[in-house]
Amino acid sequence: MAENNGAESTETHGTPRQATPSGHALPGAPAPKAPAPEEPTQPQAPLPPASDQAAPATVTATGNSTGAEPTLRAQQSTYLTTAQGGRLPTTDHSLRAGERGPVLLQDHHLREKITHFDHERIPERVVHARGAAAHGVFRANGAAKSICRASVFDQGKETEVFVRFSTVLGSRGSADTVRDTRGFAVKFYTDQGTWDLVGNNIPVFFIQDAIKFPDVVHAAKPHPTREIPQAQSAHDTFWDFVTLHTEATAHTLWNMSDRGIPRSYRMMEGFGIHTFRMSNDDGTTSLVKFHWKPRLGVHSMVWEEAQIAGGMDPDFHRRDLADAIESGALPEWDLGVQVFPDTEDQMFEGIDLLDPTKIVPEELAPVKIIGTMTLTKNPTNYFAETEQVAFHPGHLVPGIDVTADPLLQGRLFSYLDTQISRLGGPNFAQLPVNRPHAQVNDMQRDGMHQSAVHAGVAPYKPNSLDGGCPFFAGADQGALIDVPVAIKGEATREKPASFEDHFSQARLFYRSLAPVEQEHTASAYAFELAKCYEPVIRQRAVDVLTQVDQELAESVAAKLGLPAPGPLDLDPVDVSPALSQVGSEWPVSGRQIAVLTCEESDPHAVGALVDQIFDAGLVPLVVAPTGEPLGGEDGAVAIARTYFTARSIEFDAAVVVDLPAEPEPAVGVMFGELQRQGKAVAVLDSAMEAAVAIGLDREYEGTSRIASTGEALPALRSALSRHRVWAR
Repeated sequence: MAENNGAESTETHGTPRQATPSGHALPGAPAPKAPAPEEPTQPQAPLPPASDQAAPATVTATGNSTGAEPTLRAQQSTYLTTAQGGRLPTTDHSLRAGERGPVLLQDHHLREKITHFDHERIPERVVHARGAAAHGVFRANGAAKSICRASVFDQGKETEVFVRFSTVLGSRGSADTVRDTRGFAVKFYTDQGTWDLVGNNIPVFFIQDAIKFPDVVHAAKPHPTREIPQAQSAHDTFWDFVTLHTEATAHTLWNMSDRGIPRSYRMMEGFGIHTFRMSNDDGTTSLVKFHWKPRLGVHSMVWEEAQIAGGMDPDFHRRDLADAIESGALPEWDLGVQVFPDTEDQMFEGIDLLDPTKIVPEELAPVKIIGTMTLTKNPTNYFAETEQVAFHPGHLVPGIDVTADPLLQGRLFSYLDTQISRLGGPNFAQLPVNRPHAQVNDMQRDGMHQSAVHAGVAPYKPNSLDGGCPFFAGADQGALIDVPVAIKGEATREKPASFEDHFSQARLFYRSLAPVEQEHTASAYAFELAKCYEPVIRQRAVDVLTQVDQELAESVAAKLGLPAPGPLDLDPVDVSPALSQVGSEWPVSGRQIAVLTCEESDPHAVGALVDQIFDAGLVPLVVAPTGEPLGGEDGAVAIARTYFTARSIEFDAAVVVDLPAEPEPAVGVMFGELQRQGKAVAVLDSAMEAAVAIGLDREYEGTSRIASTGEALPALRSALSRHRVWAR
């Protein structure tokens, strides 16, 4: 057989994976082209990545661009080889002493293959173990240049980014949709070095000082006796800690609200949590807090959706993110800052800016938008990118500096220590996904996993043997400048008096929620506390809630069968409408629409509706009794889900075109879920009676009767822009 020259085969197996003849593609294909029915035998080069995927930029371990295609980093050989490039005739059988004899120690391929397998897992993160990630670009609008000299904020500047979303408590194998805080970490590959903005989807933290971080994590993780529950805070040790350590009250309240179960990473806010210091070209400093604002608005699951997703699709959030990017509904966030004077007391309107359990309401300090981030490509390899990416809040660029926030100060040590432990040594910055896109000459040498080949004989300063290189940079060469900050006082383990206020911001948050959000929050408290074995912990939690809101405490007590606590005389607080997810309208792009059909449905009408939904920037998923395309091979409309496999959680709304003459029970279940979850349903006149017969309530506020498929999107748009039919 002649050797393949490495060119990619142009042969395409199977049919194109598209939803309609017009070419709109359904997301989720596992490979860039359809496979053949039989195992291929004709040698060909590895397939290229799918069109929605990207790999880390091709820079050297010292930050220099190679100009090479990123795909060249992937394995290229047409033939299976050893790690050293030796071609192999088989990988199915070990080398043995005779046909039935023992395996020989000299089988290098066996030992190399097994040894690598034994070591292919690295220690998972203690927190934020389960993550999903994407490549993207940040475009600055120039609005930050008056307060920050970092080049990443130059007008029109585009900077590559890599973003990782995650849950906090669960292991890598846990479910996406658990009630938990989410990580929101962004790596900016700027031309002045790497900047990591490492935050969460909740702007306040459980603790004020990093010395308590092991305590809160040990309390929230599974019980050490049974290693349960996984990825949940609904257990005794968590509630024992947060009811005794009441500085956690505000964060716990956010977590028990709908913010604890996001609908999608695409509809999730991000916060830098801490207050940072910015300096401009003149050396003038300001204090800032970072905010990521999703263009699609902030949206959460209701409890039923989260439970269904945990069983039906535990990968719900990572699938949603990847599918959106693949289908062209690119997620976007605006980056904004709240800006405060850099005063000696570092207070603003009575709020201590160094307390990470506090927010500054947007009504007091509006968020100034300074740029927009768009996620454009999925990772090519989960381990190499999503798993090995290493963030650190100390990775800063000129014009951005830290403050004395005691939680941030501890993170500056902890993150570096963690990456060295998890990634096997100090050279984790040389992994492709972590490599800076600015030139590096750090004089560091050797160590585990060193992949740079350093030249020169003088890795020290000062030197003359290497010509004095590397030299020091000044401010005009973009050097990192430590902003002088006055420090006074005695060494002490005490904290400011302002840190003692544990409840005013919890009251602010709860009273800013819409009534339906408050109801969800009370139910979440009751569910979680009911999972606690010890009655004293349940009672203590209710007692803490009296410091937040009397009606909330009474509601939770009633649900738990506990005596109603007596009222307290609480100081009044203002509300912040920006904290509620209800009451505004947002773009609807990227929302998923179920199109319910049957075998007899008109493929031309369904195809036209699918095209209309695609063209509006939404994602249609056609549901039918079987997976057989509508209309046969010519002019076929692809079926995305069958009634047997579909559940309401995937859909933001539904269009009922037709229903089977004898619908499966699953159809009625779906109607019930759509209505309970407040989702809009547009029903063709011809299908209304059949839909009502199996469970659709024609009086449901979200039901729209339409005469043709062309009326479907206008009927759904209002409810979609508000996320749900909130009257439900």
